[in-house]
Amino acid sequence: MKYPGRIIKIGEADTTLVATIYAGLSAKGYVIAPPPTRYDGKFAALVKLFQAQNVSRGGQPLVVDGEIGPLTWRTIFGGESTNPAPAGLAGAALGKALSQVGVREHPVGSNDGPEVRAYLASVGLPPRLFWCMAFVYWCFDRAARDAGISNPCPKTGSVMTAWNRVKSRSPQHIITRSAAIANPSLVKSGQVFILDYGRGMGHTGFVKNANGGSLTTIEGNTNNDGSNNGIGVFELNRRSVMNKNLKGFLDFT
Repeated sequence: MKYPGRIIKIGEADTTLVATIYAGLSAKGYVIAPPPTRYDGKFAALVKLFQAQNVSRGGQPLVVDGEIGPLTWRTIFGGESTNPAPAGLAGAALGKALSQVGVREHPVGSNDGPEVRAYLASVGLPPRLFWCMAFVYWCFDRAARDAGISNPCPKTGSVMTAWNRVKSRSPQHIITRSAAIANPSLVKSGQVFILDYGRGMGHTGFVKNANGGSLTTIEGNTNNDGSNNGIGVFELNRRSVMNKNLKGFLDFT
């Protein structure tokens, strides 16, 4: 059964959908008696138990909230995902990002070093500043120069400035968090994720793979725990469309 495109939670009116979810849970050994006819607190507790004892298809812990979004849905019902390599500029930019995995700041924790200086210089900034957005721009800039075409990525070191600029000038290149939750297949390799921490602070990087809402990403200025001010370029398996700080995606594919 296809994900219905919304978060399913206590008070869900579609009793057929509730019965389908329970059938999926019971097939995996999660049962309650009598079988539920509505999505109430008892059924939500069963969902929480399932979430606590399972991980997403992408290997990430599920949020234990008793609500069924795309990650929990796919963990219950399965389904294949495809991650075709992006073509064109987005694919080439992702390739540049992949070539930088393993880059580290020098000294560690300084927001400095030969590669970091190059990333920051590409957007006209000096060393020792946060550089995740500059890294994304540098990858697109190198790829665009190689192809002899214009660069659609905003030239800025500010994550939220990039988001707002694309949203106002080229809204067709925006995928919002709500749209990604409703239809995780919108999220593809080569897109740029945007996290919003408020007060103008954010974090960004590339989507390498999208697995039913789980994301494998390539990020600069991070570390293994997903920091927004880390020590290098990492490949991570920590993000998803359900992240509360997710603003959305820039789609230049």
